[in-house]
Amino acid sequence: MSAPAEPFAVVIVGFGWWGKHFATRLKGHATIKIAGVVEPAAVSHPGIREMGLPIFPSLAEAIARDDVDAAILTTPNPLHEEQVIACAKAGKHVFCEKPLGLTAASARRSMAACQEAGVQLGIGHERRFEPGLQALKKALDNQELGTVMHAEAAFSHDKLIGTPKDDWRTSKAVSPAAGMTAMGIHLTDLLISYFGRVKTVQALTADRSLGWETGDVVTAQLGFEQGMTATLSAVLHTPHFIRMHVFGTEEWIEVLNDSHPDTPGGKVRYLRSRTGTPVQQSIFDWEDTVSENLEAFVDAAMGRSTYPFSPEEMVHNIEVLEAIARSAEDNQTVFLADL
Repeated sequence: MSAPAEPFAVVIVGFGWWGKHFATRLKGHATIKIAGVVEPAAVSHPGIREMGLPIFPSLAEAIARDDVDAAILTTPNPLHEEQVIACAKAGKHVFCEKPLGLTAASARRSMAACQEAGVQLGIGHERRFEPGLQALKKALDNQELGTVMHAEAAFSHDKLIGTPKDDWRTSKAVSPAAGMTAMGIHLTDLLISYFGRVKTVQALTADRSLGWETGDVVTAQLGFEQGMTATLSAVLHTPHFIRMHVFGTEEWIEVLNDSHPDTPGGKVRYLRSRTGTPVQQSIFDWEDTVSENLEAFVDAAMGRSTYPFSPEEMVHNIEVLEAIARSAEDNQTVFLADL
């Protein structure tokens, strides 16, 4: 009888809201072991110790260890490129929380570093693993909706309204286009996975209540190379609302989430409609898609499967992010071919 495989060891880099969420989700995981947390801020150390985790003062120290297989980056947006490249140069697989970068050029450099080093790059878009959205993807792949006409997507909540105004999340330079880097980028990832490359972007932002430099509302219109269109919105100060709705000539499908991906217990409503028939509703239970994404990343890193996100999709999503930020700033249509 062969000995069981050693757990895949990861370090979590950053112990803010989402770093804590990763630590909680992976605590006691059967195959992924938290080797420690990289957190230079001493104020966060008591919480790390309460979870019984070692503390590393720097990323360099953590990824120099032979017993660390990968790093999970939950750090401020401008640090991602430097940290991804550092992990790649150290021969470590790296899972980067969204966004992969703030510009297309930055994302391309990160991707190139990982490909040259032969390490797996993961990305924090856990919503692709939701059963309702996977059912929608299957229906699209099977052409059950007929010709796709248009999609409407929304991801809004008020979880961040207590963020201090001098925090990096409120800065236009660090978190451009209001809620895009926090929420909207999940929507563009999904839309790219459904419809392929985006051709044109028109976007608007507004500051309605929070007084943040980056704003608290973003909306965008997307035109895809395949011809369909989409609208998306992300609002940073409203009760929770997550929706994906795709309209086809034969059928429309709507997916409505009761809760945020970090909140267990919510239901997901899956609605389908065809002309002349009653709307059909199915219910999906909440699933721990954060862990499912990490498991898919580890399987890819170990060579057991292909990661569901292609390099082209990961980079293109940042091209779309940059286009939305530019369009909102300049009040002009942005053509993705120009990026």
